[in-house]
Amino acid sequence: TDHWYAVAHGGDIAFLSGVLRILVENDWHDAPFIAKHVNHFDDVAAHVKSLDWSELESQSGLSRASMMDFAQLLHRSRNAVFIWSMGITQHAFGGDAVQAILNLAIACGYIGRAKTGVMPIRGHSGVQGGAEMGAYATAFPGGLPINAETANALSSACGFAVPSTPGLSATEMIESASRNELDLLYCVGGNFLRTLPQPQRVAEAMSKLPLRVHQDIILTDQMFLESTGEVLLLPAQTRYEQDGGGTQTSTERRVMFSPQIERQVGEARAEWRILRDIAVAVDPARAHLLKCDSGAAIRSEIARVVPSYRGIEKLTKLGDSFVIGGERLCENGRFNTPDGRANLRAVPLPHRKLPAGQFRMSTRRGKQFNTLIYAEIDPLTGAPRDAVLMNTDDASILRLRHGDAVELHNDHGRLLCRVHLAPIRRGDVQVHWPEGNVLIGEGKLDPTGLVPDYNAIVSIRAVENS
Repeated sequence: TDHWYAVAHGGDIAFLSGVLRILVENDWHDAPFIAKHVNHFDDVAAHVKSLDWSELESQSGLSRASMMDFAQLLHRSRNAVFIWSMGITQHAFGGDAVQAILNLAIACGYIGRAKTGVMPIRGHSGVQGGAEMGAYATAFPGGLPINAETANALSSACGFAVPSTPGLSATEMIESASRNELDLLYCVGGNFLRTLPQPQRVAEAMSKLPLRVHQDIILTDQMFLESTGEVLLLPAQTRYEQDGGGTQTSTERRVMFSPQIERQVGEARAEWRILRDIAVAVDPARAHLLKCDSGAAIRSEIARVVPSYRGIEKLTKLGDSFVIGGERLCENGRFNTPDGRANLRAVPLPHRKLPAGQFRMSTRRGKQFNTLIYAEIDPLTGAPRDAVLMNTDDASILRLRHGDAVELHNDHGRLLCRVHLAPIRRGDVQVHWPEGNVLIGEGKLDPTGLVPDYNAIVSIRAVENS
């Protein structure tokens, strides 16, 4: 890393807004690109110019000079790629933070040309393809909105009625379960007990369900929660063992084929076959409508229903792949909108005040895969799982030393940790996830993606070393 800007926890919108303001005030934005390909730039420009510099500096944790330095880097660079991940999105204002990145990238004309672009990093290698197949509550396959028109089109393609209203998000499922409004929770992978805030509340809600089905390739602790109803465990094959092979979609939009590994582990079955056979058993009169009886048939249907995935039906052997949308999206500034132009949006600064003597806590993943923890010591930082990463000056004011036992606490819970001094901004601390979920309040979501805010404000006090 040649340049490092230590933005305060959650201060990304302020920093990016300050940088964009400097670009606008100095006419360093790409005016020809904007005039030809962008809507609402004047509104965004007026908004950032109205922001107070002291507020931008306070929220971002960086000086106006730092924002100028970054703006000059962009001004001197014809090409750039903007990359972000969960540190941007897992806030109550995550959608706005992504919009602020897009505003800046588009204002600089870093779209639709070689060596430029925007790239969110997905957390898992199956997330991208799963989302684009409609495997979440708020969109149909291909990312289409859920409404009467798209539901009717999908119903015609499938041969049976498809609901025209969104489903429940993960947090909404738990809320419904706690109110005894769910008859069944069917979990295909995942672990709500570890991934959602307030694990004790999650456990109580899941224990109320009349029927819980867990389909997974491993055993997880949520499967063993006590229940007033029935709990079924369905052993599944890994994606590399599934019948007929499978595909995955990478962050670079590459759809890749993986041939089937011929082995049988116990009673494990292909995940898609389990789901299909249950559907056939539930409604045998319409079983003939479920024609996806092989991996190849599924890929053919994907190509028919999701136009952007046309070509997936041709993937048959190791090494077969294609890139959705070609080499790059928005070629020559042509955006996937009705008028072909990008739509910018002014992003308000979030209301963030830190009470005196308290800290902003974020949750870090470390060297782990979702909730699968590979080692008790994070090889990236040397921090143990019970570490709280702290600034040296903050620790000194609290009379704490490296390795001291402390308690992080707020209205949601308490967490015992050990101080791990680290190059982190003053006022910010980090703990590992999912351990830190006991301090995260439920119900605080980003309205754009319905993602929980995995951050909190905490107090810290020393406890007797043990």
